[in-house]
Amino acid sequence: MDTIFALATARGKAGVAVIRISGPRAWIAAEALAGSLPEPRVAGLRRLRLGAEDLDEAVVLCFQAGASFTGEDVAELHIHGAIATVAAVLQALGRIDGLRLAEPGEFTRRALENGRLDLAQVEGLADLIDAETEAQRKQALRVLSGAVGQVVDQWRSKLVRAAALIEATIDFADEEVPVDVSPEVLDLIGGIAQDIRRELGRLSAAERIREGFEVAIVGNPNAGKSTLLNALAGREAAITSEIAGTTRDVIEVRMDLAGLAVTLLDTAGLRETEDVVEAIGVRRALERAGQCDLRIFLLDQDEIPLIQPQDGDLIVHGKADLHPVEGMSISGKTGKGLDRLIAEITARLSERASGAGVMSRERHRDALIRAIGALESAQDEVLRGGERAELAAEGLRQAARALESLLGRVDVEHLLDEIFASFCIGK
Repeated sequence: MDTIFALATARGKAGVAVIRISGPRAWIAAEALAGSLPEPRVAGLRRLRLGAEDLDEAVVLCFQAGASFTGEDVAELHIHGAIATVAAVLQALGRIDGLRLAEPGEFTRRALENGRLDLAQVEGLADLIDAETEAQRKQALRVLSGAVGQVVDQWRSKLVRAAALIEATIDFADEEVPVDVSPEVLDLIGGIAQDIRRELGRLSAAERIREGFEVAIVGNPNAGKSTLLNALAGREAAITSEIAGTTRDVIEVRMDLAGLAVTLLDTAGLRETEDVVEAIGVRRALERAGQCDLRIFLLDQDEIPLIQPQDGDLIVHGKADLHPVEGMSISGKTGKGLDRLIAEITARLSERASGAGVMSRERHRDALIRAIGALESAQDEVLRGGERAELAAEGLRQAARALESLLGRVDVEHLLDEIFASFCIGK
């Protein structure tokens, strides 16, 4: 393999910058600059030079193959974070034979190829880098720590047991097998299928934590939706006006509510209109509101919503400073009732997030659905009798392959380029 190097920390001026070198010539390259290397996993202060050129004073760390992030020999140069210093050290490394600049995600890809991470952990690392909220951080760290692999390995061990029992009936097909294995096989298949269905039911909540919840504010024109959005956002995110129909498009504001990523949507006022542009805005409002995780219906006094609220939606009376009413009421202008509304939104979304599992991507959903289909096929074949044992065994093998694809062990080569394209060069 080539020896690769890159800046592993963010670009720009900083107190410290870390340059990572990985591959068979990593230690040779680091020694060429530092003169000598400290013992593995022991930090050492060294003056970096290339020929007669002084580059910087750096802390140098070395990691042996098998005990590094990539699984290869790795050297790290912790240098001063000046833009010019970083550029000088990178240029010096580029002049050493056998080294090249790393491609996006190449360090992590090597960690996958060398068995240091499975594919689910790679996705967890990507999510951790992108985490904006506490809930996202915790979920990503859980996946990076190998939670998906632990669950899959438990399912796989039960599949192996079921397959072994089925194979025994095939091997001794011409002899009398003293024990009927089908009850145990069916029990194992049923237990795995139940666990997978449970994880599928929890996947949507985990997906919302990773991508963020969407909350739409809906109501008639001039109900105060834009004023409420601005009050919740704490800034003038939407134009407010006494003129009905000011909001034509969906306005989005991203915010953190109790550790959850939430996007608030200000939508066009819902009404019949002959204005072509406003009619498009109303149609978009209805479409987006229907797709959201939660809707806040902002009503005026005894007004009835134009569309049917769903379970869990919030009914709120606006302009509480002008028209006080019973029930939940708010004023985007004065802030009255705002804390209570935020608490209600947070409570309802937190309740949904509490049921999150360890899998959170469409790829995971597809693999779980394929595994359930294969298990159901195997179950049907077992129920049909011993002469169908080979077909039952094939169903179990297909289920195992579907589950192993979650960890990148099979059938994922076409996904790798897409996954690693989202990584920066230093990762």
